[in-house]
Amino acid sequence: MKYYILFGPPGAGKGTQAGAMVQNFHLCHISTGELLRSEIAAGTPLGLQAKSLIEAGELVPDEVVEGMIEAKFDAVKDVEGFLLDGFPRTVAQAEALDAMLAKRGEEVTAVVSIMIPDEMIHERIRHRAEIEGRADDARDEVVSNRIKTYHDKTEPLIGFYNPAGKYHEIDGTGTIETVRNRIFNLMNNF
Repeated sequence: MKYYILFGPPGAGKGTQAGAMVQNFHLCHISTGELLRSEIAAGTPLGLQAKSLIEAGELVPDEVVEGMIEAKFDAVKDVEGFLLDGFPRTVAQAEALDAMLAKRGEEVTAVVSIMIPDEMIHERIRHRAEIEGRADDARDEVVSNRIKTYHDKTEPLIGFYNPAGKYHEIDGTGTIETVRNRIFNLMNNF
């Protein structure tokens, strides 16, 4: 089983690229954002808790996200692997993922990181808010907090995965097809 982590700042194109990655490599896409949005839409206690945190640009507690991920690993069969999108976002989550996979006799295959400059993050997120009507993307102060949170809490994952040779960076600028070809060329090596 392969376990890919799709990594990059908000607005880098992870959601745009994930569908093609899943189809081309027969993976199950696990997007923590989608899992959480479905909980919010359903009005579950987890969804209500997550909604207030997300609206403030904060991260949802690790144990909640980890439980959702592990449940998905247990439930999904008949795929060649998983594409984790939005998890792990911190070194603590990466350590928890390693422990979760070690119990299964598995490990992270590769981190595919789509990188774009901060200025492009604001531009893309504003555009996404208009198209998808996502309230969590509409306010500049929330977007700025998400970028700061990414730099402070998520970028340290580069140092976590790089020494093991699992971190691979892709230039996220250019057309969707150009970025997709870069990703596919990388993933064909695993």
